[in-house]
Amino acid sequence: MKLIRNICRILVGLVFIYSGFVKGIDPLGSDYKFTDYFNAFGMSWMGFSTLFLSFLLSMFEFLIGICLFLNVKIKTAAWSTLLFMSFFTLLTLILAIKNPVSDCGCFGDALTLSNWETFWKNIILLILTLVIFYSKEKYKSVFNFIEQTGILLVSLLFMFCLQWHSYRHLPIIDFRPYAIGKNIPTEMSIPEGASHDKYEITLKYKNKQTGEIKKFTEENYPWQDTAQWEYVSTDQKLIQEGYKAPIHDFVIEHPEWGDITQEILEDNGYTFLVIAYDIRKTRPDEQDKLNELAAYAQDKGYRFYGLSASSPEDIRRYTEQYPVNYEFCSTDEVQLKTMIRSNPGLILLRQGTVLDKWAGRDIPEVEEIQHKDLTAYCLEKQQKITDKYVVYCLILFYLSCLFLYMVKKYKRMVK
Repeated sequence: MKLIRNICRILVGLVFIYSGFVKGIDPLGSDYKFTDYFNAFGMSWMGFSTLFLSFLLSMFEFLIGICLFLNVKIKTAAWSTLLFMSFFTLLTLILAIKNPVSDCGCFGDALTLSNWETFWKNIILLILTLVIFYSKEKYKSVFNFIEQTGILLVSLLFMFCLQWHSYRHLPIIDFRPYAIGKNIPTEMSIPEGASHDKYEITLKYKNKQTGEIKKFTEENYPWQDTAQWEYVSTDQKLIQEGYKAPIHDFVIEHPEWGDITQEILEDNGYTFLVIAYDIRKTRPDEQDKLNELAAYAQDKGYRFYGLSASSPEDIRRYTEQYPVNYEFCSTDEVQLKTMIRSNPGLILLRQGTVLDKWAGRDIPEVEEIQHKDLTAYCLEKQQKITDKYVVYCLILFYLSCLFLYMVKKYKRMVK
């Protein structure tokens, strides 16, 4: 029984650590997901709280996971886990039935689950949580009170730094199909032999003699008997989802030339895309730097466009208030939010491949790139990135210290 208790504790702890971590490195992703939920449930007035809830949720999950995995503050963790799983199991049942949002976002973009898959996952976790909860008095930590408090404080500080860094710049790990090195046309393609959506089609016909409306299938509807039956309507119901390309609904509409998506994705030259999904929320601080880059790109013969889901009127107001020397095209808001977690953000493409991405505050100066081959510059930059490696090393160092300290404590107990 002791072995089962510890297996439950460790498994639930690892799931919570993973879930909190992948949300924590992409706080804006969770921010967007909260917005989707609130809009779906008619609670758009809660929009002011989405970013705060994004930070809070990932922090809460990560700390619960650390407590369970390391067996610290176990009583508090058991109560927290039970309340957390009870609430979210009920919520995911409602989501599975009503399906207002297709992806729950419980593992960010790292792992996509349907609402029913999420519900059954939560049922399993809830069962394991009940084992932990009713055994909470039997768990004995190897850490004293001060050590347990210290572990929690260090974990909290570590997670907050991770969240803040990813919020101010870009996620340190990008799980999305627009990540650096991804080829957009490839991510838009559907493999040969992939399954397609399957629908159940119901046709309604009215009997001209009796006035009765009867339902038929595609196999038996009376399409030839026009003397007796009159067509009324057709209903279709999705019964099985087929394969969906990682990138879909990606279209770039130029205000004059129309759809220029393929031109950009097939261009052997370089294309800079300024992403501003909502131009009313765009930070204007970087506009001068973007104008300088646009002038440099245009001089070199590179494409340079702004992409926004905002209305032409909002774009006009922005370009009048802050002089802009490049054109804006229209693109779906969801795609823009997926492309880069920054407003504005900058993406560099060549033949549809994402060479580099910059958050607004990290946009390079012209002097930094003007005398270099852009492909070589981007490759060199990726090889020399230090901030990600620093974060990775901190993560590894933090977990290693906890593990080694726990082993040392166990050895002392054995002696």
